[in-house]
Amino acid sequence: MKSGETLEEFAGGRGLKKILEAYRDWVEGNLVIEDPDPPRTFPEVAFRLDYSLWFWTVISMTAVTLILVLSSDSCQCLTPLRYFFGSIFVLFLPGYTLVRALYPRRELSPIEELALSIGLSLAVVPLVGLVLNYTPFGIRLTPVLASLSILVALQSLIGLYREYVVVRENLSS
Repeated sequence: MKSGETLEEFAGGRGLKKILEAYRDWVEGNLVIEDPDPPRTFPEVAFRLDYSLWFWTVISMTAVTLILVLSSDSCQCLTPLRYFFGSIFVLFLPGYTLVRALYPRRELSPIEELALSIGLSLAVVPLVGLVLNYTPFGIRLTPVLASLSILVALQSLIGLYREYVVVRENLSS
């Protein structure tokens, strides 16, 4: 794209203009995009990536984090990856899965969803630590990993199920 060139000039003649017009209509609410073959059962929602990619990404990131944290003692070269995935695991995933469980209709913008995910993670993770403090397990690495993993997995399943309920409501209407 050249300096000073409008997006329409850049897209002209290559089919992108129609796509941009459709996108603009969709953003303005003048265009509704519907799935011609929506899933009818919960397993269909769970295994169709257009509905559940977020779910499988969260579960995969949780599994990778668990593997990295539990195996990085034997291999110090994994420490930077452990810090990266551990930070996402603690500072983002608990809040993100809670947002997905609370807002299955996706009525939040991506920026609102990101901010709420980080804020809720900062609120939920200390509560998990507080609960663990009063258990015999205490606040150690393994109990914190296990409890956060269970929390993320449960909230993800609840979010996926609530998304299925929304799809089922749209089918009946």
